[in-house]
Amino acid sequence: MLRVAIVGCGLIGHKRARALTASQLVAVADTNPARAQQLAAQFPGCDASTEWQALVVRDDIDLVIVATTNDALAPVSLAAVQHGKHLLVEKPAARDVDELRPLVAAARAAGVIAKVGFNHRFHPAFQKARAIFDSGALGPLMYIRARYGHGGRLGYDREWRADPAIAGGGEMLDQGVHLIDLARWFAGDFPQVSGHIGTYFWDMPVEDNGFALLKTAQGQVAWLHASCTEWKNLFCFEIFGRDGKLQIDGLGGSYGVERLAYYKMLPQMGPPETTIWEYPGEDTSWRDEYADLLACIQERRQPNGSLEDALAALEIVQQLYNLSAQ
Repeated sequence: MLRVAIVGCGLIGHKRARALTASQLVAVADTNPARAQQLAAQFPGCDASTEWQALVVRDDIDLVIVATTNDALAPVSLAAVQHGKHLLVEKPAARDVDELRPLVAAARAAGVIAKVGFNHRFHPAFQKARAIFDSGALGPLMYIRARYGHGGRLGYDREWRADPAIAGGGEMLDQGVHLIDLARWFAGDFPQVSGHIGTYFWDMPVEDNGFALLKTAQGQVAWLHASCTEWKNLFCFEIFGRDGKLQIDGLGGSYGVERLAYYKMLPQMGPPETTIWEYPGEDTSWRDEYADLLACIQERRQPNGSLEDALAALEIVQQLYNLSAQ
């Protein structure tokens, strides 16, 4: 049974703890002692601490899950892999590419399995969409169009995500990195990057909207928009092939019921043949992502959503920031 430590006991840390299977939660750490104790109390025998440094050196821990604010993601993760621990670090894995590159190198040198929390890949609608895409039913990929947004809340511009020293960036780095990762998962690398970031509503020094136009070497395009001025929470991801289209809407909860529509072009064109799958109920992506990580550790294979994937996504975000600074 894999022995696990969680660093960061907020909302995501709790989600990761609930998603553990075939594992024992040995220890947790958080700068807030009450928060650490509250999570540890749910798992008999689990230690609570405010010192993450003590966790990553323990011999009775095999895997460290890092669910902190962005400024601590890379330092905690780096220490964990340097002490031979497998790693699950939440996206974006670092504030920028300069923080992430040493972690990528250290994980390779240590020979550990390191995964980034790109749980959207494991939503059932995306798993089904990927199976259809891989079957060739859509024909050659033409382009991707995606939107992801929420409306914030009172005081949002005073939270840690609005502080560039902690977050590293704004909405493009937060929800936008999921869109970039998903687009890369289907289309591959994007050597051409253009777009714009802007702050239109919130009184904060990071962007509240990000627009990206990404192009593959073959000319396929991904048009992405991440926003925290959406007002009504929205998720929509569309994949267009020459022979059909896939559309994923909703992620459950406030984003609406998760739904996949497959539009199959007919020989005579006109209205397509439509098949719809809905996935109501709890979000299973966290559990399924963790199960995949366990399999990767057992089989010594690259995880679905690696540090290299996070680095590629952060390089795109950095190019967008550089373009908007000109």
